[in-house]
Amino acid sequence: MREYGRRLARLLRAGDLVVLTGDLGAGKTTLTQGIGEGLGVRGPVTSPTFVIARVHPSTVGGPPLVHVDAYRLGDIAEVDDLDLDASVAESVTVVEWGAGLVEGLATDRLEVRLERPRGDDPDAGDDPDAEGDAAARTVRVTGVGDRWAGVRLPVVQLPGVRLPGADLD
Repeated sequence: MREYGRRLARLLRAGDLVVLTGDLGAGKTTLTQGIGEGLGVRGPVTSPTFVIARVHPSTVGGPPLVHVDAYRLGDIAEVDDLDLDASVAESVTVVEWGAGLVEGLATDRLEVRLERPRGDDPDAGDDPDAEGDAAARTVRVTGVGDRWAGVRLPVVQLPGVRLPGADLD
C-alpha cells in the first residue's frame, strides 16, 4: 500500500482531493504514508484519528499534505468546522472515511476504495485481521471530474495488492 501511495503521489498536485474508503486495517493510513513520502512532506504521517486533521509541510517545495480522518465526524457541518476548503486549493488533501462528507470540497477528486478479504476467503491468508502485507488488498481508484479525465493512474502489481485497473470516469 505504501508503494502504491508513492506512485500515486507522482500524479498529485495542489488542489487534489483524495477520498479513502475501506474497513479498519484496510491500509488507508499506510497508503497516505506512501503519498506523503512521494510528495516529500515532513513526517511522520500517522493516523489523525484523535486530532482529526494534520498538515504536513513539504520539504521539497511541493504542496503540503493535509491528512484528515473523518471517522469521528457525524455530518457535513462538522467537516465545515474544519475549514478544509480554505486549504484545499494549495494542498493535496487526503481524507480517510470521507465518503459522503467531503465531496463538496472539490469538483474533481480521486475516490480510492481499499478492500481486504475477510472470514473464510481463501485469499485472506492465515490471519485476515493482520496488518501489513499478510492479507491481500484490492484497490479500486475512480477519478471524478475533468482533472482526472484521461489520466492513467498507476496500475502496478505489488505483493498482496490486487489492482483491478483504473476506473476513470
